[in-house]
Amino acid sequence: MKSVLITDDCHPVLIEGLVSLGYVCEFQPNITQQETLGQIPGYEGLIINSKIRVDQNFLNAAVNLKFIGRLGSGMEIVDQGYAEKKKIAVFSSPEGNRNAVAEHALGMLLSLANNLNRGDKEVRENIWNREENRGFELKNKTLGIIGFGNTGSQFARKLLGMDMQILAFDKYNPVDNRVEDAMVKASSVEEIQARADIISLHLPLTEETRYIVDKEFISGCKNGFILLNTSRGKCVKTKDLIVALETGKVGGACLDVFENEKPGTFSEDEKKMYDQLHAFENVIFSPHVAGWTHESKKLLAEILLEKIKSIQPINLNCQ
Repeated sequence: MKSVLITDDCHPVLIEGLVSLGYVCEFQPNITQQETLGQIPGYEGLIINSKIRVDQNFLNAAVNLKFIGRLGSGMEIVDQGYAEKKKIAVFSSPEGNRNAVAEHALGMLLSLANNLNRGDKEVRENIWNREENRGFELKNKTLGIIGFGNTGSQFARKLLGMDMQILAFDKYNPVDNRVEDAMVKASSVEEIQARADIISLHLPLTEETRYIVDKEFISGCKNGFILLNTSRGKCVKTKDLIVALETGKVGGACLDVFENEKPGTFSEDEKKMYDQLHAFENVIFSPHVAGWTHESKKLLAEILLEKIKSIQPINLNCQ
């Protein structure tokens, strides 16, 4: 009997679909990395979200594994090259939460532009500061999008009706290859740095993108630009961002992701660093939830299920 280990919370539609395909599903959303490693030899399928790291050691233990399904994007947690050598199919479902991420990024940007967080807090305290909470409009601003895949292109769509100029760069997905991107100008990173009032990151975490936004990158940008990051925390060097916020080189930021997303594990230096970051009123925060809406939870499961269905039963371990 074919069996699948599900290591994170997921929408029931995924489990129901896998059962209809003839799989026995073991739903263990609280399982740890070590427990998963101990159990994985008995499974043909593995469904993960973000907590399980599938490295070479893990894959060597997974002697019966035929496929790995990732709820979302973020494939840095899977050694895809080694999985391919082991003839293990690997699927992700970034299409499932691209709209959620785009809407969340827009919401954060509008909140920052209009001082909504501060205004809300002050009104609740019966403080009435209209002039101090005067915002700015997005109209006629230039937006630079770095990474124009699923979420980057979706974010551009949200902004096209707001009379902005949109510049986009993606090393692996040329912007001008898609008809729907006709109103988006293909650009270089350097042009985005020089011209963009707002820069939004939509990147996977790789050695190439790790700390892409650092002191050197920021120094090449327009003074007072706004930074959005809904991709991966380690695409931004936090210490360099803090310095730039202090000097005004960065005029504000919207951050859904962070270098360390487990406050209980903060070192003393990290505590100080995040205390500094949290003190800025011109920074909007959220706890890595941009892609995790009620709708996306179901859509992620549905898309992943369709990709798993594509595996031919007669040749289950071929991608």
